[in-house]
Amino acid sequence: MDCPSEEAMIRIKLQSIRQIIKLNFDIPNRKLTVYHNGNIEEIHNEISELKFDEQLIASERTTETISDDSISQRKVLWTVLVINAIFFILEMTTGLLSNSMGLVADSLDMLADSFVYSLSLLAVGGSILRKKSIAKIAGYFQIVLAVIGFFEVLRRFLFPVEVPDFRTMIIVSILALMANVVCLTILQKSKSKEAHMRASMIFTSNDIIINTGVIMAGILVLLTKSQIPDLIVGGIVFVIVIQGAKNILKLG
Repeated sequence: MDCPSEEAMIRIKLQSIRQIIKLNFDIPNRKLTVYHNGNIEEIHNEISELKFDEQLIASERTTETISDDSISQRKVLWTVLVINAIFFILEMTTGLLSNSMGLVADSLDMLADSFVYSLSLLAVGGSILRKKSIAKIAGYFQIVLAVIGFFEVLRRFLFPVEVPDFRTMIIVSILALMANVVCLTILQKSKSKEAHMRASMIFTSNDIIINTGVIMAGILVLLTKSQIPDLIVGGIVFVIVIQGAKNILKLG
């Protein structure tokens, strides 16, 4: 194993084996630990068909108490999903009302994260085929919205509009920053090493940087009395959303 996509392929191959209790992936060290109550040969044969140049290191009984942590993972992901969905609505609404493309772009980034968390929820014991279908829909939907937003940024560069309300930009972005810090804390406390959970942490960490960028843009709008800082940040975030959407489409 050398990437999360290979983890997904292995999960697809093994999801039909009911005797498997839990899978522990150690991608950096290219190791997979399978906790099961069945024949090891069936599991090994399924993995062999993927042709990952696999090797069985050991097969032994364990005295460790093994529990499926999918329930706790679902609770964590549902929590961060709800937070991101709420802030998508908040930022989109306030962004349109305050004339801020930075807030609108950040709201789409929140929406992108909501899609990522939704896909992660499906990865927790869910159907891989359903995950792929939703990944395609989510990815294309994000790209369409981000492209529309990017062209709106270009239009405002060419045909200036009213300067955005810096107060709304700063206040709402600070609230979004606090929300993302809470989400990251919740995800880190889960202590999960699985790929879909680590991906969620990475997305949330990037959001904190984006929130800070929108706050800085609000301050520059205040100082310069210009819409340019807001448009620059908005354009950058739209590009980030498009890149994220492309990554989601790779899952399909």
